[in-house]
Amino acid sequence: MRYKEFENNIDIDKILSEIESLPKWNSQIALQETSEGRGHIHGTGSWFDLGCGEDEFTEFIFNLPYTNQVCKDLGLYRARLMNIKPKECYSYHKDLTIRLHVPLITNRKAMLILDGKVVNFPANGNHFLVDTTRRHTALNAHKTIDRIHLIGCTKANFGDEIDPDTHEYYNPWDK
Repeated sequence: MRYKEFENNIDIDKILSEIESLPKWNSQIALQETSEGRGHIHGTGSWFDLGCGEDEFTEFIFNLPYTNQVCKDLGLYRARLMNIKPKECYSYHKDLTIRLHVPLITNRKAMLILDGKVVNFPANGNHFLVDTTRRHTALNAHKTIDRIHLIGCTKANFGDEIDPDTHEYYNPWDK
């Protein structure tokens, strides 16, 4: 299991304020599109269904100055907002690239399961590099609170950084 938390001062409230202007969306909305300009639905869902490379999603769709700048600063492409509603879970799968997560709204019962180990990322203004090329899923076991992350593909890698495999249950809420 590979993930790493990077300390930032990302203004979560500013992002949440900006995204209130977005069209109504349920589970995913793309923030970037390809040069073809096919809109905020095209970049959502499985990479298998895209019909092009994930790295082609580089054009910002919406006027979200702060959010778009965060995406640029973090080197994201195919950036999306992803919402897991209460009592929902994704399939167990692998992605083609490493993903970067910026938790925006979350709770202690919203988790990623990476290589069979449970990880919980708080909405603390930091971002998390996650090796989603390994089997994983995400779930929200809360009864009423959504889990919303800003997620994008990245060319970043782990290099020589610490692999926290020694943590059976990593819970930064307890820091």
